[in-house]
Amino acid sequence: MSTARVDYIAPWWTYWLHNFPHINLQLKPVDSSFNPQEENYQQSLIFLVCVVAAGLGLNLLFLAIYLGCLCCCQSDEEDEEETKRPRSCCVTWTAVIAGLLCCAAVGVGFYGNSEMNDGVYQLTYSLYHANHTLNGVNTLVSGTMDSMQGSLKQHLARLDEIFAMRGDYIQTLRFIQQMADNIILQLTGLPDWGQTKVDLARIADQTSYVEYYRWLTYLLLLILDLVICLVACLGLAKQSRWLLTTMMMFGVLTLILSWASLGVDTATAVGTSDFCVAPDKFIMNLTHSGISTDIVHYYLYCSQSMPNPFQQALTIYQRSVTTMQIQIQGLLQFAVPVFPTAERDLLGIQKLLNGSEASLHQLTALLDCRSLHKDYLDALIGVCYDGVEGLLYLSLFSLLAATAFCAMLCAIPRAWRHFDNRDRDYDDIDEEDPFNPQVQRIAAHNPVREQIHSFCSYSSSMGSQSSLQPPAQAVSNAPVSEYMNQSVLFGGNPRYENMPLIGRGSPPPSYSPSMKATYLSVTDDLLRHYGSDLQV
Repeated sequence: MSTARVDYIAPWWTYWLHNFPHINLQLKPVDSSFNPQEENYQQSLIFLVCVVAAGLGLNLLFLAIYLGCLCCCQSDEEDEEETKRPRSCCVTWTAVIAGLLCCAAVGVGFYGNSEMNDGVYQLTYSLYHANHTLNGVNTLVSGTMDSMQGSLKQHLARLDEIFAMRGDYIQTLRFIQQMADNIILQLTGLPDWGQTKVDLARIADQTSYVEYYRWLTYLLLLILDLVICLVACLGLAKQSRWLLTTMMMFGVLTLILSWASLGVDTATAVGTSDFCVAPDKFIMNLTHSGISTDIVHYYLYCSQSMPNPFQQALTIYQRSVTTMQIQIQGLLQFAVPVFPTAERDLLGIQKLLNGSEASLHQLTALLDCRSLHKDYLDALIGVCYDGVEGLLYLSLFSLLAATAFCAMLCAIPRAWRHFDNRDRDYDDIDEEDPFNPQVQRIAAHNPVREQIHSFCSYSSSMGSQSSLQPPAQAVSNAPVSEYMNQSVLFGGNPRYENMPLIGRGSPPPSYSPSMKATYLSVTDDLLRHYGSDLQV
């Protein structure tokens, strides 16, 4: 008997996962054949979860060492000032890469979650359809047997009383009873699917229940990852410490969840691949006690070269029903004119046989291998193609998410130190700086200096302040004085003479201590020259 598979070929990724080392908790290799009831096989899957848990421990240890070194190792101010911009760029690019990785991981996760859900849906649909077929077989068999053992016997018992005086009619009734017993015997030889250890409806219900919560859990995890990534980027952009602190705590939680999902997905993918590589072997081992091997082979392979194990029983059933119908038709033709009271029971038997013949046709269609074999192939394709592929994408999502959040947890403390350094730079401001943006606030605490306009403010507003009314000579010489003051202030440099500050309304980008001293001396000269005209 050939058992070559021509309609189902396991995908390459199932063979790749099947070749993963199967080691129990005693670190001994075990058989990789799918056998979930065997303790060593269960330990081999748990061992994979333990390996991923060890990876989580190493990741958390690395983060703890990194953050500890970052807190303890402080560089001096000069080196930090020289390398501030490169470090800021490094932090920025790290955050960008982490954000891109997180978005890519979420996209891969959504696709993998959808593929996994589609595969499980195809599996449960096939299980429900196969269970409906098997229940239909059981219903037809039990219904036919009840009619043969109940209604037919009652009709034959009344006809025995009616035909008591005719031995030939009694002989015909005995022959009909013999054919009915023959049908019951053939139906009894059919497999009773209800007595098998496999309840397809219960398996489908449990699978649907677990899959719903699995899908919902991953959906919430994907949304959580995306929200954490976006809020962390917002915290870096707004330089919000409380946002970054909150996201660091959630980032650690999501990192742990990502590693946990990676372990569960890996173990599930390996176990499912072990089944997909040799599904026929597992099913035959599961059903060997309740169903004969020939019947299991018939449905698993459904080959034209394989004989139908039900053909003989169905043929005897068909012949028995046909023979009984011929006998009843003869009694209706010859016995009813003599025994009119027998017509009712004979018509009842004829109706019963017509129903049995219809049940025979339905039973023949349901027992054909093509329907159940199609359900079997659909379930295999749903599990081994869409299901395992979805698990691989979910494993990739977990790995990318763990990498992204690890990089994010490394970048946030660096960004925090950068914020501290910048705040320290803003706090280290010379209150005597004439171009200090906080000069208004400083002047409010210094009544002597508040009466003196800055050089740029005074020069840029000379033509617009109606309250300033200097003498005619001062007004006529003001442009020359302002230009000369610029020349003195900037040391006669033609580059600055061609770009006078008068009327610009904005301070120069940088200045030297000598420029500052020159500015103060010129301001004192202007104060002595104009006197009270400089008062606000």
